[in-house]
Amino acid sequence: MADELDVPEIAARLRESGSVFAEDEAALLLAQFQGADLAAAVLDRVAGEPLEHILGWAEFAGVRIQVGPGVFVPRRRSEVLLQQALTHLPRHGLLVELCCGAAPIATAIAGARADATVFASDNDPVAVACARLNLDPLGGRAEVGDMAESVPRAYVGRVDVLVANAPYVPSDEIARMPSEARLHEPTAALDGGPDGTTLQDRVAAAARPLLAPTGVVIVETSRRQADTTASKMLWRGFVPEVVLDDEVDGTCVVGRRQ
Repeated sequence: MADELDVPEIAARLRESGSVFAEDEAALLLAQFQGADLAAAVLDRVAGEPLEHILGWAEFAGVRIQVGPGVFVPRRRSEVLLQQALTHLPRHGLLVELCCGAAPIATAIAGARADATVFASDNDPVAVACARLNLDPLGGRAEVGDMAESVPRAYVGRVDVLVANAPYVPSDEIARMPSEARLHEPTAALDGGPDGTTLQDRVAAAARPLLAPTGVVIVETSRRQADTTASKMLWRGFVPEVVLDDEVDGTCVVGRRQ
């Protein structure tokens, strides 16, 4: 019976389907679902649906970020963005997260820094619906818009930190991504153009009029793309610094005005 499923049995099924963290995933499913709902959740996970989409949330830097089907799942490597944002955000500062998805950076900042003003933007209404669920209870705000078009006019020239995990997978590498991402997350949240830096360049361009004179733009990238990302940022008028975080296997480029 579905209500007789336990952690060892669920873990065995998940392990057979290729799960690396079968016991942990089984415990999470069992803690959230019961009976027929549990059986259905196990079947969905065995079929390859991301665990976070099944649970309805993803853990990011100790915070539960609500996500749903068709929404990009925050990765631990993006914690490098959060740490850099916290480092550069002044007291009572203004942070904007572009290409926000479910807005994990903005949400973590809003939860950690009650003094900060936090705004997030994405062109996907489904993602923004999740971002609002995360930000609204914390006093943050999320809007639908392409890059900076939805950022309030009052914020122009005042943003202290503009952060973005813009898509950076080269277009011809999408087909080789793990099926969980390739089949269950929107291609627009993964595809960074021919060399993976097309959207990063657009973020840097959008940052120019938004940033305060001492503001910074922080963009996630990969180690092998970091030099190209930095070059694009330099071309847009920023002094770039590549930041590596071995603990979370994260890489970002921090850009300061020249």
